Amino acid sequence: MNSWFTELQTKDMALSCRVTEILHREKTPYQELAVYNTVPFGRMLVLDDIIQTTMVDEFVYHEMIVHVGLNTHPAPRRVLVIGGGDGGTIREVVKHQEVERAALVEIDGRVIEAARKFLPEISSGLTDPRVEIIVDDGISYVEKNKNTYEMIIIDSTDPIGAATGLFEAAFYRNVAEALTEDGLFVAQTESPFFNRDLIRRAYREVAEIFPLTRLYLANIPSYPGGLWTFTLGSKRHDPLKINKPVLASLNTKYYSLEVHKAAFTLPPFVAALTK
Repeated sequence: MNSWFTELQTKDMALSCRVTEILHREKTPYQELAVYNTVPFGRMLVLDDIIQTTMVDEFVYHEMIVHVGLNTHPAPRRVLVIGGGDGGTIREVVKHQEVERAALVEIDGRVIEAARKFLPEISSGLTDPRVEIIVDDGISYVEKNKNTYEMIIIDSTDPIGAATGLFEAAFYRNVAEALTEDGLFVAQTESPFFNRDLIRRAYREVAEIFPLTRLYLANIPSYPGGLWTFTLGSKRHDPLKINKPVLASLNTKYYSLEVHKAAFTLPPFVAALTK
Protein backbone atom coordinates (compact mmCIF):
# COMPACT_ATOMS: atom_id res chain seq x y z
CA MET A 1 0.00 0.00 0.00
CA ASN A 2 1.29 3.46 -0.88
CA SER A 3 -1.10 6.22 0.24
CA TRP A 4 -1.03 9.32 2.39
CA PHE A 5 -3.00 10.59 5.36
CA THR A 6 -3.21 14.38 5.57
CA GLU A 7 -4.35 16.37 8.59
CA LEU A 8 -5.32 19.94 7.85
CA GLN A 9 -3.78 21.32 11.04
CA THR A 10 -4.89 24.88 10.31
CA LYS A 11 -6.75 26.28 7.31
CA ASP A 12 -3.36 27.11 5.80
CA MET A 13 -1.15 24.23 6.95
CA ALA A 14 -1.22 20.45 6.67
CA LEU A 15 0.77 17.48 7.96
CA SER A 16 1.00 14.45 5.68
CA CYS A 17 2.22 10.94 6.55
CA ARG A 18 2.78 7.96 4.30
CA VAL A 19 0.36 5.19 5.27
CA THR A 20 1.43 1.56 4.90
CA GLU A 21 -1.80 0.03 6.21
CA ILE A 22 -5.31 1.07 7.22
CA LEU A 23 -5.81 -0.99 10.36
CA HIS A 24 -9.30 0.21 11.20
CA ARG A 25 -11.89 2.73 10.09
CA GLU A 26 -15.46 3.32 11.28
CA LYS A 27 -18.05 5.99 11.91
CA THR A 28 -19.02 5.98 15.59
CA PRO A 29 -22.10 7.79 16.96
CA TYR A 30 -19.77 10.74 17.67
CA GLN A 31 -17.01 10.87 15.06
CA GLU A 32 -14.98 9.24 12.32
CA LEU A 33 -12.42 6.91 13.91
CA ALA A 34 -9.38 5.47 12.16
CA VAL A 35 -6.15 3.71 13.02
CA TYR A 36 -3.35 3.89 10.46
CA ASN A 37 0.10 2.40 10.31
CA THR A 38 2.37 5.20 9.12
CA VAL A 39 6.03 5.45 8.17
CA PRO A 40 7.07 8.43 10.34
CA PHE A 41 4.89 7.86 13.42
CA GLY A 42 4.01 4.16 13.47
CA ARG A 43 0.45 3.30 14.47
CA MET A 44 -1.69 6.42 14.72
CA LEU A 45 -5.14 7.06 16.18
CA VAL A 46 -7.13 9.60 14.17
CA LEU A 47 -10.52 11.15 15.00
CA ASP A 48 -12.33 13.23 12.39
CA ASP A 49 -9.07 13.39 10.40
CA ILE A 50 -7.18 14.86 13.37
CA ILE A 51 -4.20 13.04 14.89
CA GLN A 52 -4.85 12.07 18.51
CA THR A 53 -1.83 9.96 19.39
CA THR A 54 0.99 8.06 17.71
CA MET A 55 3.33 5.31 18.80
CA VAL A 56 6.42 7.46 18.21
CA ASP A 57 5.61 10.48 20.39
CA GLU A 58 2.65 9.52 22.61
CA PHE A 59 4.86 9.14 25.68
CA VAL A 60 5.67 12.85 25.72
CA TYR A 61 2.05 13.94 25.89
CA HIS A 62 0.89 11.27 28.32
CA GLU A 63 3.82 11.62 30.71
CA MET A 64 3.56 15.40 30.84
CA ILE A 65 -0.21 15.62 31.27
CA VAL A 66 0.01 13.16 34.20
CA HIS A 67 3.26 13.28 36.15
CA VAL A 68 3.55 17.05 36.54
CA GLY A 69 0.32 17.12 38.53
CA LEU A 70 0.66 13.80 40.32
CA ASN A 71 4.15 14.68 41.52
CA THR A 72 2.91 18.09 42.65
CA HIS A 73 0.13 16.73 44.86
CA PRO A 74 1.48 15.01 48.01
CA ALA A 75 -1.27 12.37 48.22
CA PRO A 76 -3.30 11.88 45.03
CA ARG A 77 -5.51 8.96 46.03
CA ARG A 78 -8.36 9.53 43.58
CA VAL A 79 -7.77 10.66 40.01
CA LEU A 80 -10.28 11.44 37.27
CA VAL A 81 -9.40 11.48 33.56
CA ILE A 82 -11.86 13.17 31.20
CA GLY A 83 -11.38 11.95 27.62
CA GLY A 84 -8.25 10.00 26.88
CA GLY A 85 -10.03 6.92 25.57
CA ASP A 86 -6.76 5.63 24.08
CA GLY A 87 -5.71 4.84 27.66
CA GLY A 88 -2.28 6.48 27.62
CA THR A 89 -3.08 8.91 30.40
CA ILE A 90 -4.49 6.13 32.58
CA ARG A 91 -1.36 4.05 31.90
CA GLU A 92 0.77 6.81 33.40
CA VAL A 93 -1.63 7.47 36.30
CA VAL A 94 -1.54 3.88 37.55
CA LYS A 95 2.26 3.96 37.72
CA HIS A 96 1.71 5.93 40.96
CA GLN A 97 1.15 3.42 43.76
CA GLU A 98 -0.52 5.99 46.02
CA VAL A 99 -3.41 6.22 43.52
CA GLU A 100 -6.25 4.09 44.91
CA ARG A 101 -8.86 4.82 42.24
CA ALA A 102 -8.54 6.12 38.68
CA ALA A 103 -11.77 6.87 36.81
CA LEU A 104 -11.72 7.27 33.04
CA VAL A 105 -14.74 9.05 31.57
CA GLU A 106 -14.81 8.82 27.77
CA ILE A 107 -17.85 9.78 25.74
CA ASP A 108 -17.08 7.42 22.85
CA GLY A 109 -16.69 3.82 23.90
CA ARG A 110 -15.54 2.82 20.44
CA VAL A 111 -12.31 4.77 20.95
CA ILE A 112 -11.56 2.62 24.00
CA GLU A 113 -12.23 -0.59 22.10
CA ALA A 114 -10.10 0.46 19.12
CA ALA A 115 -7.23 1.36 21.43
CA ARG A 116 -7.46 -1.97 23.23
CA LYS A 117 -7.18 -3.81 19.92
CA PHE A 118 -4.75 -1.71 17.91
CA LEU A 119 -2.77 0.27 20.51
CA PRO A 120 -2.16 -2.23 23.35
CA GLU A 121 1.08 -0.54 24.39
CA ILE A 122 -0.88 2.66 25.07
CA SER A 123 -4.06 1.14 26.50
CA SER A 124 -2.35 -1.38 28.80
CA GLY A 125 -3.27 0.50 32.00
CA LEU A 126 -7.00 0.04 31.39
CA THR A 127 -6.80 -3.46 32.87
CA ASP A 128 -5.46 -2.22 36.22
CA PRO A 129 -7.94 -3.16 38.99
CA ARG A 130 -7.91 0.42 40.31
CA VAL A 131 -9.32 1.72 37.02
CA GLU A 132 -13.02 2.35 36.50
CA ILE A 133 -14.07 2.93 32.89
CA ILE A 134 -17.18 5.07 32.46
CA VAL A 135 -18.62 5.70 29.00
CA ASP A 136 -20.34 9.02 29.55
CA ASP A 137 -20.18 12.75 28.89
CA GLY A 138 -17.34 14.16 30.97
CA ILE A 139 -18.99 17.54 31.41
CA SER A 140 -22.09 16.12 33.06
CA TYR A 141 -20.04 13.59 35.06
CA VAL A 142 -17.93 16.33 36.64
CA GLU A 143 -21.07 18.30 37.45
CA LYS A 144 -22.49 15.37 39.43
CA ASN A 145 -19.36 14.47 41.44
CA LYS A 146 -18.43 17.12 44.01
CA ASN A 147 -15.43 17.13 46.35
CA THR A 148 -14.24 13.74 45.12
CA TYR A 149 -10.86 13.85 43.37
CA GLU A 150 -7.39 15.02 44.35
CA MET A 151 -6.50 15.40 40.67
CA ILE A 152 -8.51 15.78 37.47
CA ILE A 153 -6.90 15.48 34.04
CA ILE A 154 -8.64 16.92 30.98
CA ASP A 155 -7.26 14.82 28.13
CA SER A 156 -9.51 16.32 25.50
CA THR A 157 -9.56 16.46 21.74
CA ASP A 158 -9.26 19.86 20.03
CA PRO A 159 -11.98 22.39 20.96
CA ILE A 160 -14.32 21.28 18.19
CA GLY A 161 -17.86 19.94 18.50
CA ALA A 162 -18.59 18.12 21.78
CA ALA A 163 -15.15 19.02 23.19
CA THR A 164 -15.83 22.78 23.02
CA GLY A 165 -17.44 22.71 26.47
CA LEU A 166 -14.22 21.37 27.99
CA PHE A 167 -12.57 24.74 27.35
CA GLU A 168 -15.18 26.97 29.00
CA ALA A 169 -15.28 28.78 32.34
CA ALA A 170 -18.43 26.95 33.51
CA PHE A 171 -16.63 23.63 33.10
CA TYR A 172 -13.56 24.87 34.99
CA ARG A 173 -15.83 25.92 37.87
CA ASN A 174 -17.37 22.44 37.97
CA VAL A 175 -13.88 20.93 37.94
CA ALA A 176 -12.96 23.06 40.96
CA GLU A 177 -16.06 21.81 42.79
CA ALA A 178 -15.26 18.18 41.90
CA LEU A 179 -11.80 18.52 43.44
CA THR A 180 -11.03 18.12 47.13
CA GLU A 181 -9.98 21.17 49.15
CA ASP A 182 -6.34 20.76 48.12
CA GLY A 183 -6.98 19.35 44.64
CA LEU A 184 -5.55 20.37 41.28
CA PHE A 185 -6.24 19.78 37.62
CA VAL A 186 -4.33 19.76 34.35
CA ALA A 187 -5.74 20.33 30.86
CA GLN A 188 -4.12 20.23 27.46
CA THR A 189 -4.50 23.71 25.99
CA GLU A 190 -3.21 23.50 22.42
CA SER A 191 -0.43 25.21 20.45
CA PRO A 192 1.17 28.54 21.44
CA PHE A 193 1.84 29.18 17.75
CA PHE A 194 -1.67 28.60 16.43
CA ASN A 195 -4.06 28.83 19.41
CA ARG A 196 -2.88 31.88 21.32
CA ASP A 197 -6.34 33.33 21.87
CA LEU A 198 -7.59 30.03 23.30
CA ILE A 199 -4.59 29.70 25.63
CA ARG A 200 -4.90 33.30 26.83
CA ARG A 201 -8.63 32.90 27.49
CA ALA A 202 -8.30 29.51 29.21
CA TYR A 203 -5.49 30.75 31.43
CA ARG A 204 -7.46 33.83 32.44
CA GLU A 205 -10.59 31.82 33.23
CA VAL A 206 -8.69 29.21 35.27
CA ALA A 207 -6.86 31.99 37.16
CA GLU A 208 -10.19 33.53 38.13
CA ILE A 209 -11.26 30.24 39.76
CA PHE A 210 -8.07 28.73 41.19
CA PRO A 211 -5.68 30.40 43.66
CA LEU A 212 -2.71 29.19 41.62
CA THR A 213 -2.49 28.79 37.84
CA ARG A 214 0.56 27.70 35.83
CA LEU A 215 1.21 27.17 32.13
CA TYR A 216 3.84 24.66 31.02
CA LEU A 217 5.22 23.18 27.80
CA ALA A 218 6.22 19.95 26.07
CA ASN A 219 7.36 19.09 22.56
CA ILE A 220 5.04 16.74 20.62
CA PRO A 221 6.10 16.43 16.96
CA SER A 222 2.79 15.15 15.53
CA TYR A 223 0.79 18.08 16.96
CA PRO A 224 0.50 21.45 15.18
CA GLY A 225 3.71 23.42 15.64
CA GLY A 226 5.31 20.73 17.81
CA LEU A 227 5.29 22.91 20.93
CA TRP A 228 2.28 22.20 23.17
CA THR A 229 0.81 23.84 26.27
CA PHE A 230 -0.80 22.47 29.40
CA THR A 231 -2.63 24.58 31.97
CA LEU A 232 -2.59 23.62 35.64
CA GLY A 233 -5.03 25.00 38.19
CA SER A 234 -4.38 24.26 41.86
CA LYS A 235 -6.14 25.08 45.11
CA ARG A 236 -3.02 24.77 47.22
CA HIS A 237 0.01 22.96 45.82
CA ASP A 238 2.53 24.71 43.56
CA PRO A 239 4.29 22.61 40.89
CA LEU A 240 7.29 24.95 41.18
CA LYS A 241 7.77 23.86 44.80
CA ILE A 242 7.80 20.13 44.21
CA ASN A 243 9.39 18.25 47.12
CA LYS A 244 8.29 14.75 46.22
CA PRO A 245 10.90 12.35 44.83
CA VAL A 246 10.39 11.24 41.24
CA LEU A 247 10.56 7.48 41.46
CA ALA A 248 12.60 5.44 38.99
CA SER A 249 9.68 2.99 38.95
CA LEU A 250 7.70 5.49 36.87
CA ASN A 251 9.91 4.36 33.96
CA THR A 252 9.46 7.58 31.97
CA LYS A 253 11.11 8.49 28.68
CA TYR A 254 10.46 12.25 28.68
CA TYR A 255 9.41 13.33 32.15
CA SER A 256 11.98 13.85 34.91
CA LEU A 257 12.37 16.18 37.88
CA GLU A 258 14.59 18.43 35.75
CA VAL A 259 12.08 18.45 32.89
CA HIS A 260 9.27 19.13 35.39
CA LYS A 261 11.00 22.31 36.53
CA ALA A 262 12.15 23.38 33.08
CA ALA A 263 8.66 22.97 31.56
CA PHE A 264 7.51 26.05 33.49
CA THR A 265 10.30 28.23 32.08
CA LEU A 266 8.34 29.87 29.30
CA PRO A 267 9.74 31.69 26.25
CA PRO A 268 8.68 35.35 26.35
CA PHE A 269 6.09 34.93 23.60
CA VAL A 270 4.41 32.14 25.59
CA ALA A 271 4.73 33.89 28.94
CA ALA A 272 2.92 36.86 27.40
CA LEU A 273 -0.19 34.68 27.08
CA THR A 274 -0.44 34.51 30.87
CA LYS A 275 -0.46 38.30 31.42
